[in-house]
Amino acid sequence: MNRNRKYTFLLILLIAVTVLANGQREPSIPDVQGTKQLPSRTEVIIPIHKTEFRNEDCPQRVQGGNPRMVNGYLQFEGAMDGNRQVDPQIAVGGGYVLHGTNLGLTIYDKEGNYIDGASQKCFNKGIDPKMFFDPHNQVFCFDLWNPWDEEKKKPVNIAISETNNPTGAWNIYPVPAPGGVDGGGIGFSKKWIGYSFPGGDDKTFVLKTSESKLGEPASIYHFAGSFGQPVFTQDNIDDLYFFKIQGDNFVITRVSEGENGEPTSEVLSVKPHGLKYINYPPKSPQKGTDQVTSSGDRNPKNLVFQSGNIWFSQAINCEGRSAVQWHQIKTNGTIVQTGLISSETSNYIQTTIAVNKKNDVLVGFQETNSEMFISPRLAFRKADDPAGELREIVKLGEGKGATDGVSWGDYSGSIIDGDNLTDLWTIQSITNKEGKGGTVIVKVPFK
Repeated sequence: MNRNRKYTFLLILLIAVTVLANGQREPSIPDVQGTKQLPSRTEVIIPIHKTEFRNEDCPQRVQGGNPRMVNGYLQFEGAMDGNRQVDPQIAVGGGYVLHGTNLGLTIYDKEGNYIDGASQKCFNKGIDPKMFFDPHNQVFCFDLWNPWDEEKKKPVNIAISETNNPTGAWNIYPVPAPGGVDGGGIGFSKKWIGYSFPGGDDKTFVLKTSESKLGEPASIYHFAGSFGQPVFTQDNIDDLYFFKIQGDNFVITRVSEGENGEPTSEVLSVKPHGLKYINYPPKSPQKGTDQVTSSGDRNPKNLVFQSGNIWFSQAINCEGRSAVQWHQIKTNGTIVQTGLISSETSNYIQTTIAVNKKNDVLVGFQETNSEMFISPRLAFRKADDPAGELREIVKLGEGKGATDGVSWGDYSGSIIDGDNLTDLWTIQSITNKEGKGGTVIVKVPFK
């Protein structure tokens, strides 16, 4: 037995003995490569069934549309009633674009025409939507975290469509998270939906898409501690990956199905990244005000598993300014390529990434500095472009006013087209004259 395996075996044995001796819940297992973990507990959640996206008890929410071409790309408005925390996200599939914000959900066709809209209250309430379209199971999924429920369960409402038509039936699974706090993330594979969040003892749970798609009572498998951000697993595989930055290390965890059908986690890699730029970004200036704005987070808000690799972008501190950095890494933590979007005079903030089946890449973000307001941007690369390089930044519009607080949007959103797995989409926030948050949705076609 080598040293690492011996250490892992002794560590797990020590934890098991401690649990038996003290009669306590299994504690969070430290991140050690090769460590495996079973669920700390399992509960069954009965879904709230909706026969359609919106009905007479759920008033229509009309938002966005107005499709047009901007700098050669199809663009249309998303939500237009946001404050400084509009939290925009999109998912694309079945011929539709599903858009979520803190205030509600909107459906468009892929030409940018408005179809329908509803308040988030129609999906058991909540804030901070994260969403995806699962091309393996042909369903949409999003979460809403509700910290104000009367029962004090702080449920994470996982909503899954029954088909690839978001105007049809949905099933909502209110998973109690009484110790939860803001900042959760969602991901998927062919078999699993995964969620992680800060707060409490059990910070990670998974459920099977096959159960939730049919609206059956679903087993929710909780794990002690946090595995990090769940990944959008676009490869046609059952395993679900999680990723986190812990100190100077990249930590990659995989969840697989065990012999009895329950999930089992394994830490695949704990590896130093060796990156020059990795610290949290500083706040960024805006035109005409001393009020600085949040630049984002070095911890990625969406990750993609494509072609056997994990891809993500992050906001980091580059020589005292916020910049955007993106990566392609293997599941053993080895970096394949890294790219940097930076400027000596401007600040790039709030980033997300999308990758297609050909390994073409889109990075969405926003730009701001002392001479301009927060404005939406994107940059992309073809798979055969030189490693680590993106093409020229594409301007998607110009902000018109300064925000009056540090918080800004929390997230941009970038995603693959779930119908052809080739085209890429992004949604980015933009300030209006009052400094409030509007959004633009943009399609970038790839041949």
